[in-house]
Amino acid sequence: MDKAVLATALGSPAAFGQSQFAFMRGNAFEAKVKADGGTELMRLLHERLGGSSSERPREVRVPDLTAAGPEGRAARTALALREATWAGGWALLDHPMLALEVAGSPAYLEPDAVVVHPDGRWTVVEIKSFPMIDSSADAAKVGAAARQAAVYVLALERIAAVTDGAEVGHRVLLVCPKDFSNLPTASVVDVRKQRAVTRRQLTRLTRIEDIAAALPEGTTFDPQCSPQELTAAVESVTAAYAPECLAACELAFHCRATARAAGAVEALGRSVRGELGGLTTVTAVLAAAAGKEGDPADPTVAALRRAAALRAEALEQTAGSAARATGPLPHQRATGPVAPEGGAVCR
Repeated sequence: MDKAVLATALGSPAAFGQSQFAFMRGNAFEAKVKADGGTELMRLLHERLGGSSSERPREVRVPDLTAAGPEGRAARTALALREATWAGGWALLDHPMLALEVAGSPAYLEPDAVVVHPDGRWTVVEIKSFPMIDSSADAAKVGAAARQAAVYVLALERIAAVTDGAEVGHRVLLVCPKDFSNLPTASVVDVRKQRAVTRRQLTRLTRIEDIAAALPEGTTFDPQCSPQELTAAVESVTAAYAPECLAACELAFHCRATARAAGAVEALGRSVRGELGGLTTVTAVLAAAAGKEGDPADPTVAALRRAAALRAEALEQTAGSAARATGPLPHQRATGPVAPEGGAVCR
C-alpha cells in the first residue's frame, strides 16, 4: 500500500515534496560531479581521504550495474564490489543498489556512489545540493546526510563480511556546491556514531510478521473503506510520531494530528520526550510543574517545578519593573484644576 494514497484517503495528504526546480538543480550538480568518469569526484576524494602518500587515481573502472529489478541490481552491485576489490584498483560504482534487512524484510537502498580503493577500502559518497559556505554547511542538513550515509555503510558491511580483503570506511565523502557557485567541494564526515545508533534501532524494530499477527482479524488498509474504518485500521498499528517525520513520511500529518489530539509529548520532539521520562502527556507535564501531580523525588518532576517557580518569579519581577517605569495608569492621574497648598484653586 502506497502511504501517500493512504494519507489522502485519511484526509491528511502529504503537502510536501521537492520542487521540480530543486530536483533538476540537484541532478545537474550530481552530473557535473560525476562527469568524465568521475574525474572531479575522484580528485575531491583524493584530496580529502587520500593523503599525501596515496597515489592519485589515474585509471578508474566504472562497472556496469544494470540488472532487472532491485534484487537483480543488488546482486550485480555485490558482484561488482567483490570484483573491484580483488582487482586491486580504483573503481567507482555509480548509483549502486544495496539491500538491508529491516524488521525482517529487505529494504533496497541507492547511494549516490561508492568508491573502491586499491587497498580494498569502500567509501560511501553522498552528493547534496545544499551549499558549503566557507567550508561549513548547515549542521542539520549535514546530520541528516550522515544518518543517511550510515545506513549505506551498514548495508555495505553485510557484503564486506563475505568479501576477502574488503573493509567499509566509517568516514564518508560529502560533496556539495562551494559557496554560492555550482563548483563542487567536499568534506569528510565520520558516521561511526550514526552507524551505532542505526544498528541499535534496527535490532529493536518489531518484525512485520509480528505486527501483522497482532492486528485485529479482518483489518484492511484499503483506501476504498470509509474514513472511520481506515482510521481505526491505521491506529491499530502503534506509531511513534516525531516532528522529524514530516520530512520523510507521507502519514506524518495524520500522526501529528493524532498526537496533538491526545496531548502526547512526542509532538514536541524526540529530545523533549527523552527529557520528560515517564510523563507522556502535556496535561501530566503541566500538572507536575504546578505541583498537583507527580513524585517530588522524581528528578524530572523536581526540574519542572523549579522551572515553573523561576518562570513565576521572572514574570513577577517583570511586572513590577514595568509598573515602576510607566508610573500610575492613565485613569489614576489627576485631571482638571490643581489645588496647591493652602486650598486655593489655580485658574
